[in-house]
Amino acid sequence: MHTLNIQKTGLTAGLLLGGWHFAWSLLVATGWAQAVYNFVLWAHMIHLPITIGPFDLTAAAVLIVMTAIVGYILGIVFAWVWNKVHRS
Repeated sequence: MHTLNIQKTGLTAGLLLGGWHFAWSLLVATGWAQAVYNFVLWAHMIHLPITIGPFDLTAAAVLIVMTAIVGYILGIVFAWVWNKVHRS
């Protein structure tokens, strides 16, 4: 098995999680988030009375940065464990 580059794996995971939350922030900013949320819950046959609030740039920035950092850390941990398990 190939070893994973710890920094690249962390960066990839951070970009994926941060990017996902960036996309969510765009949905909130454009007013489409409630419809997407309602569809996802409907498709999973879940009924929760939750309303998506108005867009807040500060909250969006914190969400994106924090999830990117958490993703980076999770990617590093994943690569480290992968490399330990698949040691030659």
